Amino acid sequence: MKLSVKLTLCMLGLLSLLFGIGGSLLISTSFQVTLEREKEGAYNAYQMVLGTLQVVNSIQGPSDYEEISQTLEQLSRQNAGSFSSLRLYSDAGPIYEYGSKPVSSGGKALPGSCTIRCARGGDGARLLTLSGALQAGGETLYLDMARDISPLFASRHTQQQIYLLVFLLMAALCALLSYSISRVLTRPLVRLSKVSRAIAKGELSSRADIRTGDEIGLLARDFNAMAGALEEKIAQLREAVERQERFVGSFAHEMKTPMTSIIGYADLIRGQTLSAGEQAEAANYIVSEGKRLENLSQKLLELLVLKNTEMTFSKARPAALIGGLAARLGPVYERQGIVLSCVCGEGECLLEPELIKSLLINLLDNARKALEGKGGRITVRAVMLPDGCEIIIADDGRGIPPEALEHLTEAFYRVDRSRARQQGGVGLGLALCREIANLHGGSLHFDSRPGEGTTVTVKLRGGAA
Repeated sequence: MKLSVKLTLCMLGLLSLLFGIGGSLLISTSFQVTLEREKEGAYNAYQMVLGTLQVVNSIQGPSDYEEISQTLEQLSRQNAGSFSSLRLYSDAGPIYEYGSKPVSSGGKALPGSCTIRCARGGDGARLLTLSGALQAGGETLYLDMARDISPLFASRHTQQQIYLLVFLLMAALCALLSYSISRVLTRPLVRLSKVSRAIAKGELSSRADIRTGDEIGLLARDFNAMAGALEEKIAQLREAVERQERFVGSFAHEMKTPMTSIIGYADLIRGQTLSAGEQAEAANYIVSEGKRLENLSQKLLELLVLKNTEMTFSKARPAALIGGLAARLGPVYERQGIVLSCVCGEGECLLEPELIKSLLINLLDNARKALEGKGGRITVRAVMLPDGCEIIIADDGRGIPPEALEHLTEAFYRVDRSRARQQGGVGLGLALCREIANLHGGSLHFDSRPGEGTTVTVKLRGGAA
């Protein structure tokens, strides 16, 4: 059952309950008040008749039934609207009777008492009966009087009919208005449900366009936030899957090429069809390819270890680490026509020195390869930060195409595969640098233009010393 129908039924049930109880109480209270008024009027008329009979009896002396009958006849004519029937009788029989509606006595009453009750006449009329007794000339006379209150019950029935008609009209109007209002109130939920089904079908960019200040609006905003986070998470998962697929493909390619060569040269050697010089050349090629595979496995192992290891940092001076590497690599670079210069600020921060050395060696080696064959300049700068340090390595080499910048830290990615293979790279150096920076709570950023050089900015936020 839809929520709008439930709300309509609830509103209709609530209205029926409240309106039914209220209307019934109102009609019942009005009827009881009018009935009490009728009882009071009938009792006053009965007391008037009874008092008149007592006065007549005291004046006349012993009971004179004829005189009493005449008195009652006169009272009946004068107070025709006060009662519809009257009967006076004794133990011997009736003395006087008035009215066409028979009066059913509730039993013989005691002198001085009056019994009032509601009864139904022989013709179905509603009667208010009063029964009492008086002493007259030494004997007991019984007086019964009836008052027709059928109009009172007819009036209550008419009120009930009118109330029922009004109730039905109110219920119909309430159902119509409740359903309309519930449809308006639940319309945002319908839209929200439609959007959720669209997202379930794969339309992750779908959003609920609900701008209200109530709880439904808050739910819509939370739903949109959840959908946005879900879309972002799925995009990240897809990107991770793509990276993994590229990694597997690149790894298979990296393994296939040297293994094919090794197997081919080994088969030639096994066939003993090569000369001594050719055998030596084949053996050298097998050794070089084997070393490249060993280097590849070592780099992969380092990458896996970095991703699953919690490091303990210690105080270190970035300037000392950079200066030591520059002193060791400077002469080698100088023989290749490369000028290596360092500008480092003094200070200490928390680092893992061996990992930072590995990061610097990889970045400097990439800068050297970008300058190989033409010489150039490599500049290393270190700037202390409140929570670590920033290392900037810049070269004036061949640069990197813009479309390759976002893929540089992916495993096995190479800007120029043929050149990288000739230079002995396996495509894992920058991936290791990225993991080292991540372990230090930092980042790796590349800024490059083809033909103008490359600048790598490494931020290490392991903490202040």
